[in-house]
Amino acid sequence: MYDCSFEILNNLQTIEDIMVGAALHAGAEVKEVTFHKFSPQGISGVVVISESHLAIHTWPELNYAAVDVFTCGDKVDPWDACNYIASRFKVGRMVTNEVKRGIIDQIRKKAAGCIS
Repeated sequence: MYDCSFEILNNLQTIEDIMVGAALHAGAEVKEVTFHKFSPQGISGVVVISESHLAIHTWPELNYAAVDVFTCGDKVDPWDACNYIASRFKVGRMVTNEVKRGIIDQIRKKAAGCIS
């Protein structure tokens, strides 16, 4: 997430509130939350959910945040979490990449050269 507010990206409580809010907004069940503020700036943290996790690393000096929204099952929509975070961060530009993980049959077929 690019062109975010320095103040938002460097505020531990704001980041934690947004990340937990994103998990809940997406329909996840929050299990644990841990965040750390670095000196002189930057925050890293994770929201552990029953369906996996949401993680973030911020570089306020670059107005940039890297976010990972990892979910499983049909109950949680990771895009709802992503869009929630982007709107709260007042993102200027967001680059996303969706990776389907844990689909064992497809992974095996691709490894065997059966899927291009």
